[in-house]
Amino acid sequence: MLAELLYSTRHVRSLLLLAGSAAFVAGCDRPESASQGAESGAVRPDSAEPAAVPVADFKSVAAKVVQQSAGVREGEIVLIAGGVEDLPLLEDIAIEVQKLGGQALVTVNTERFRRRRYDEVPAKYDSQTPRIALKLAELADVFISTEAGEGRTMKGVAPERMAARAKASAPIGQLMTKRNVRTVALGNGLYPSAERAEQFGISRDELAGLMYGGVDADYSQLQTTGEQIRKALAAGKELRITSPGGTDLRVKIAGRPVVVNDGIISAEDRKKGGPAVSVWLPAGEVFLIPVPGTANGVVVADHMFYQGDRIDELRLEVKNGKMVGMTAKSGLDQLKEYYEVAGPGKDVFSVVDIGINPGIKVPEGGAVNVWSRAGAVTVVVGDNTWAGGDNRVNFGIPPEIKNATLEVDGTALVKDGKLTAGTVVAGR
Repeated sequence: MLAELLYSTRHVRSLLLLAGSAAFVAGCDRPESASQGAESGAVRPDSAEPAAVPVADFKSVAAKVVQQSAGVREGEIVLIAGGVEDLPLLEDIAIEVQKLGGQALVTVNTERFRRRRYDEVPAKYDSQTPRIALKLAELADVFISTEAGEGRTMKGVAPERMAARAKASAPIGQLMTKRNVRTVALGNGLYPSAERAEQFGISRDELAGLMYGGVDADYSQLQTTGEQIRKALAAGKELRITSPGGTDLRVKIAGRPVVVNDGIISAEDRKKGGPAVSVWLPAGEVFLIPVPGTANGVVVADHMFYQGDRIDELRLEVKNGKMVGMTAKSGLDQLKEYYEVAGPGKDVFSVVDIGINPGIKVPEGGAVNVWSRAGAVTVVVGDNTWAGGDNRVNFGIPPEIKNATLEVDGTALVKDGKLTAGTVVAGR
């Protein structure tokens, strides 16, 4: 299952997806299976199963994911997870794994199942650790998933219940991290669900084109761009982010490790472990965890979505590395509900992320965070384990700062939402 979509931070979702999908392994690839939940009065019409994801060249995508991104080898055990609408893609991925001598297990999920787990299963079981998923996490060498799932499916579910389930599932992600399981997640803000297409204001076909076009980037060029930005950040002492919308934040970065999501888990990445063995596709990001306690200023996001709700003019006040204020023009109520039940670390300024993929062209004014779009600047408050940190709170707020300017010791790497002319831009 897609981690109940409790957490906006997509990296947390990727690791926890295994927790629910393992409980729904066989038999749900038939369209008629959705009717089995028709008696659940709490399942709303908008939680009905979506049509299949618009068809792209799944075979070439699957080959790229398995061979280049995951680097699957003979004899490895590969877990593959996604929604029922992803079955054509998941099947092609499994075949590519077996063509290399790997062993694949495909798990699938439905929107109706995700919702019924709350409407019909007693709350007393929310704290039950998914033992099946833990066993699979002990076996897996590689985990490939799609970011299937819609935030609106979970509207009306008590935040406390979702928090309890996420806490119970946390050991799965921790075990996979400890074992350096290689993970590849398809979506990265562009998964072509009906809900996401509506948020962009485009068709699912158009959104699928954006995602698969981004996946088809020149990874060697992404590596070149990513390495240049990595070096600039690694040599810097202070980072400043500003924007026309009112963002003005400074944070220390001296001596902090910098990670590049270039779409490929290389042999060198396997040796490093940690965040180096995870990629999110479409790829193209450079990120770091700043010096704790040094972030000060204001972050303003023109708009973002949280659990399906649109938030306009989100404003976060940060002092000495912690968020001390959170306001918005509209749409903040649901985010506040989840924030209130989150644990220690929910207020920590955790990550700065820079997008470097020029192949991603999103509609002007779209409210969806597309991490890897060239020139995108995203900051995260909350969980940073996906980035190699130790803040394990199962909560995250990841606003993208529109038209941001990002400077390292006075030199701009991003100017008005675009990588600067001095930066080698992949694919140009």
